[in-house]
Amino acid sequence: MNILKEIHYQLRYALPIWLIQLLTAWLPDISIFIRVRGALVSLFLPGRPKNLTLGRDVTLLAINRLKLGDGVYIAKGSWINAIGGITFENEVVLAPYVVMSSNNHGFKDGSVKRGGAHPGPITIGFGTWIASHSVVAANVAVGKGNLVAANSVVTKSTPDNSVQAGVPAKHIKTRLDNPSTINSKHDIKL
Repeated sequence: MNILKEIHYQLRYALPIWLIQLLTAWLPDISIFIRVRGALVSLFLPGRPKNLTLGRDVTLLAINRLKLGDGVYIAKGSWINAIGGITFENEVVLAPYVVMSSNNHGFKDGSVKRGGAHPGPITIGFGTWIASHSVVAANVAVGKGNLVAANSVVTKSTPDNSVQAGVPAKHIKTRLDNPSTINSKHDIKL
């Protein structure tokens, strides 16, 4: 019975998304192409999120357990293992090379290869920005409106509107809104 489940998973999620990423890998990460890539990939994601933007070289594992809200952006080189379940609320932004693993390895007889897995969910709250090269571990809920600073490792859940930084990540300060009138490169006056 497991072989049938694996065949279904490969045909429904993994192979179509891999093929889309392969066919679009040569396209540069500019606005139109990250939107096209995201729109095509979202057709094969659970819940079919709207306005997904997706950079090149993104790795998605256990796709059937990945729930993305609307307006999510996942940048180049991010690696997401959703085996324990990962949920992004709307408008989450992942900068390049973010790693999320909803799984911790176990050890048995001194070997990680024999130890099996300890899956645990990850939730990323509305409007959160995870900066470049950050890691989010299993069993973590990152609050709404968070900023996780570059190169941070989030090992514990965080409150809403928080700036988190460090290894392991710690609360630095409360994040305050600071809106700008500049929303694209075309809004800048030279």
